[in-house]
Amino acid sequence: MENKPTNELNSILEKTSPGQLENYLRENKKYLANDMTFSYYFKDTLEQKHVKLKDVYVFAGVSESYGSKILSMRSHAKNRDLIIRLCVAGRFTWEETNRALKLYGMTELYSKDPRDACIIVALNNRIYDVYEIDALLEKNELKKISSNIS
Repeated sequence: MENKPTNELNSILEKTSPGQLENYLRENKKYLANDMTFSYYFKDTLEQKHVKLKDVYVFAGVSESYGSKILSMRSHAKNRDLIIRLCVAGRFTWEETNRALKLYGMTELYSKDPRDACIIVALNNRIYDVYEIDALLEKNELKKISSNIS
């Protein structure tokens, strides 16, 4: 998936007048978020990592039918931990996880939040096992990411 950096789009918008907005939207359509952006991004990232979608569902602790609805945006999860579990199961990096969360409309992992900091450390150390991350969270008296497995 071709991408244009957000700061580049921001720079263009700083110089865009209301009369030029339609042109901006048309010219940059493929870079702008839409309902399917999350799905495309998630599946492209898995493909690059040679991770099978079926395995992601199993390792994230969700049924294939529910996981498919979430990834295709036919059903919108309100549980941020579910998206994080899917990213962990997909072996996403911190940056990739943040991008997925943002595209899904959720807040990114935040280093000042103790729970998010534990998840960030796990991702940065390539810990891609939900239960291993849960153990790290519990050790630090924080809520597990698997506590609301759907």
